Amino acid sequence: MAHNQETLAKTPVIKFKGQDFNFLRDHCLSRGLLFEDETFPAETSSIGLQLLQGKNLSRLMWRRPKDILEGKSEPHFILEGASRFDIQQGEAGDCWFLAALGSLTQNPQHLQKILMDQSFSCHYAGIFRFRFWQCGQWVEVVVDDRLPVLNREYLFVHPRNNNQEFWPCLLEKAYAKFRGSYLNLHYGFLPDALVDLTGGVVTSIDLHSFPSDLVMMLKTAAKAGSLVTCGTPASPTGEARRMEDGLVSQHAYTVTGAERIQYRGSWEDLIRLWNPWGNTEWRGHWADGSPEWQETHHQWRRLLYENKDDGEFWMSCQDFQDNFSCLYVCNQFPVSLNHGNMPPERWSQMMFKNHAVPGNTTEELLRDTQFIFSVPESMEDNNVVMSFNIMLQNLKAKDEKFPLTFKVFKVDPQVRFSPFSCFCCCASFQPFWKRLPPTFFSQFRNAVKGIVSKTKCNLTKYFSLSPGTYVVVIATYREVEFLLRIFLKMPDGDRNPSSNFSLTTLKASLLENGSQGSIFHKYAHQGLDIDATQLQSLLNQELLRGTPGDTFSLDECQSIVALMDLKANGRLEQEEFSRLWSRLIQCQNVFQNIQKRSGVFLSVDLWKAIKDADFLAGTSVSNELLDLMTLRYSDHSGRVSFPSLVCFLLRLEAMAKTFQNLSNDGKGLYLTKMEWMNLVMYN
Repeated sequence: MAHNQETLAKTPVIKFKGQDFNFLRDHCLSRGLLFEDETFPAETSSIGLQLLQGKNLSRLMWRRPKDILEGKSEPHFILEGASRFDIQQGEAGDCWFLAALGSLTQNPQHLQKILMDQSFSCHYAGIFRFRFWQCGQWVEVVVDDRLPVLNREYLFVHPRNNNQEFWPCLLEKAYAKFRGSYLNLHYGFLPDALVDLTGGVVTSIDLHSFPSDLVMMLKTAAKAGSLVTCGTPASPTGEARRMEDGLVSQHAYTVTGAERIQYRGSWEDLIRLWNPWGNTEWRGHWADGSPEWQETHHQWRRLLYENKDDGEFWMSCQDFQDNFSCLYVCNQFPVSLNHGNMPPERWSQMMFKNHAVPGNTTEELLRDTQFIFSVPESMEDNNVVMSFNIMLQNLKAKDEKFPLTFKVFKVDPQVRFSPFSCFCCCASFQPFWKRLPPTFFSQFRNAVKGIVSKTKCNLTKYFSLSPGTYVVVIATYREVEFLLRIFLKMPDGDRNPSSNFSLTTLKASLLENGSQGSIFHKYAHQGLDIDATQLQSLLNQELLRGTPGDTFSLDECQSIVALMDLKANGRLEQEEFSRLWSRLIQCQNVFQNIQKRSGVFLSVDLWKAIKDADFLAGTSVSNELLDLMTLRYSDHSGRVSFPSLVCFLLRLEAMAKTFQNLSNDGKGLYLTKMEWMNLVMYN
């Protein structure tokens, strides 16, 4: 296992195969050359012989768009905006990728992240670049613009008639390079393409058991900016083939619309779909040219109906559910699709990138494969989502199943464990699994169940978990690198407009809120000192946004005054307050940096807070003390508020310095009863 299990920070774009687009393009331009990609050569190996069986390979050529058009017209990268109608599938069975791409065209902002700003005119050097997402990072793939042509016909995706836009052809080539060859695009999984194009999380819906309002669900997904695709069941032969009703078996489609319209005095639910083949459409009810449209009020017909041979068509919801087997919805965060017009949900996200190796024993399986998280107070269904993404380089063509297995176990509140068990290694480190009592392992036979969908390289599972602390345990039959994302639904009362929720919301940096002197005099009694009540008002008004339940209590402020009160008079003078203020700035930075990565500050982060606070430099604590501090400063779900963190760090500093001042040998100290009572009862 890799040792870095901390949440991921933002990372730069990775250059696939180490190729730098700007360097390669500038090199070609300076020499008047057109780029030729040696890492994905214009050879049959880049295609795959299986896709070329029965074809006359002597007629196979690799030609650039300008050469293909032979001067009859100029090629364009994008002309008047990118559209799903620019795509027409070729010989490869990559409808799963093209259907996802067709959905992405409905979200121009996200599509632009993939396509970049490119053209065949400005700085053209026969080189293009595209980006795909993998394991928490965007990967930039460079390709030349030589496309495989057989008998003067495009072999794979090609521009539609009278539309010389080449972005789909070049994007498909880049994706083929990303996955190894065009052959590796021949049959695949819709969720994989959705994740690769967006970095989102996929919700899989079984259409045969989905009870909710389908039109409302799809409108909710569209409003959330989701990508929506679907697939038909396989035929008895296991191959994609056109059926009598115009649908294609074992084929992927893009969902492009949903409407409820008036028809024959009642309401009819309709779904609009697009076929990447581009010229094969549904022939049943509500198809192009069907009598249903002629009987529909002209208002609806004018808004919805277009009789074009473009692969897009309408069908009733009932026909859709009868003929399609699954629906996939992809978004940056999970979307509960049965909420209709309810306010949008907010999620926190924790990300862990790791390396798994096979294990044979219970101890080997548990060693370094633990991921601990806490569920806040949310009793809603599907309030936790776990998503695994496997590095493509770890997979082989013959692999037929997902290489990881995992289980989720709730930690017994009576079982105390150290945060160090998951997140660090040190000389005194004792693995979590070695310190658990034997009774804990009985829980491992009753793992939490959830709804799951998986492919060869992506797995997503939904859980409905009660508040508490949980452990994810992972096992694998082969060595793989993976990304685990844990999404936690935030309680209704804590929702705010940010993407990742913060259960304690801090104001801007304390350094930006004015000098500590002016703030002190704003609240000080006669400008001389402040007591606990005044400190409470100061902290809550100057530090926090007033989130209910996470403000400084009077008891906490009395504790802070006692810790910083050098004269033991129950008040803080300006010099004492100045010392407190410098520590508050550090506490704020520590809290925000940790909470920024995971969306919530948990008790397992206390050790890192100690490490990151400069005023605690040189202070060390035992695992046993951290266990006690977890009980003292976190709530029942394992969350630590900002006021609790401040009290913890200030007390730790005060107690460490008190021992240092009172100890003669650094190993122990002797106190009279009165000294002991004064120390523990006030400070």
